[in-house]
Amino acid sequence: MTPTRKLLRTIRLDASDTFVFPRAADPGEWAIPGTFLFWDKDLAAIAGREKQAFRAGFLGLASFGWSTLAVVSHVTEDEHASAIECLARYLVAEAGAPTLDMARAAATGEIAYAEELAQHPVQTLVALHRKVADDGDISEQFRTFRAADAHKATAMPCSAGAFAVVDDESAPGESGDTIDLAGLVAGRHPTPSRE
Repeated sequence: MTPTRKLLRTIRLDASDTFVFPRAADPGEWAIPGTFLFWDKDLAAIAGREKQAFRAGFLGLASFGWSTLAVVSHVTEDEHASAIECLARYLVAEAGAPTLDMARAAATGEIAYAEELAQHPVQTLVALHRKVADDGDISEQFRTFRAADAHKATAMPCSAGAFAVVDDESAPGESGDTIDLAGLVAGRHPTPSRE
């Protein structure tokens, strides 16, 4: 029986995560946004790889490394519970949570948030963009991409790519970034453009 719950997993389309983040998550790790790791940092002072993790990283729950993209995946109840426990232990060991029970409560909330983000069809890719808002709070924006429709995929050459951009939840009249995923897979790293 297919699990009914969904969660995010890290995915790597190319090797770029290994050189843009302080630590890259391995493909296939359960993932959360991980924004809480930046709450107590001087965001004006971060630079380089840490700044890239702030701007666009999902936190993998096995390595506690970062991934540019996450993919919506089915999760079993045991895997779900294991993800909570893994994050709770990390919160105690590395983030200063005073007790494992308090850490479990926080981890449960983080996993629930990631579950909300995973309420798209399985295999939908999710990208994250963080920034510091005018009021000083951290703002998150998420974009989704899905596998190209089967009839479109069969009509395109293999090099055309397997993903198509899906409308996000932008306000009416707003446009989003377009990202050349096929180009990323082919090793081209263009700057996203505004439509």
